[in-house]
Amino acid sequence: MIASRQTLPQLSGDLFLTDGGMETTLIFHEGIDLPLFAGFTLLATSEGRAALRKYYRTYAGLARRHGVGFVLESPTWRANPDWGAQLGYTPETLAEANRQGIGLMHEVREEFETAATPIVVSGCVGPRGDGYAPSALMNADEAARYHTAQVRTLRDAGADLVSAFTMNYIEEAVGIARAAEALDIPAVISFTLETDGRLPGGLTLREAIETVDAATSAPPAYYMINCAHPVHFEAALTAGEPWLRRIRGIRANSSMRSHAELNDAPDLDEGDPADLGCRHRDLLRKMPHVTVLGGCCGTDHRHVEAILLACRRASADG
Repeated sequence: MIASRQTLPQLSGDLFLTDGGMETTLIFHEGIDLPLFAGFTLLATSEGRAALRKYYRTYAGLARRHGVGFVLESPTWRANPDWGAQLGYTPETLAEANRQGIGLMHEVREEFETAATPIVVSGCVGPRGDGYAPSALMNADEAARYHTAQVRTLRDAGADLVSAFTMNYIEEAVGIARAAEALDIPAVISFTLETDGRLPGGLTLREAIETVDAATSAPPAYYMINCAHPVHFEAALTAGEPWLRRIRGIRANSSMRSHAELNDAPDLDEGDPADLGCRHRDLLRKMPHVTVLGGCCGTDHRHVEAILLACRRASADG
């Protein structure tokens, strides 16, 4: 059943986990080839589905052991028309991949959800172009038209909400929010930030959030930050400012490298899980309303557990 914005359990104030850097985990730790960083391609084979199931079960099990909720993000970040076409998918086979992605999330939810550890299924949407730099630029109406097919498929397959990750310019974020509104499914917008704490085009996070809110008649349920290390954006988050309360989730990178450095790096920079946890603890002391915690590039279950434990200590300390 599709949730409304008002009934999303991760907005209740309780901590929820989500997963880490799926693509970097599968590539560097599992030795799996992911063309164009597209995790959804694994849905095409039984071996690929098994690898995805193993990945998600690791995190869902972690959440259950610690007695917290979990947001399952489908492996469909690249499953939009442009990326799909590059990978040889037709509109029909791409739609089927999106359906299979949500179906897998429901399988994991059935296995791990309990009354004490609710699980939310999110249909993951990614940018039309490069996640690190604005490309294939669209206006908001074009973006809404472009993303509508995927959002509709995710909704019809049983997603509770859609989450747009690694958004790097305003118009695409607005378009996805409008597409979700038209299809009556809650939306989350997650922006990626550069080492100066701004969007790639130079906009501040505050400007981005306030602009999207003002451009949508039904604004996103909440916002997130992903694919940046806390050292890059912590100074941009000024405690007490009203816009800050719109941020309810963080999926940070393990590495302090810039996007350009990450693109060129032949190795995986796993960073320091304990330090990453401490930095999240400090962020939550500034933003106690943040409830969704996970990771992005370079992170795995070790990082996510360190983040959870550190943030729980911060809550206990008041």
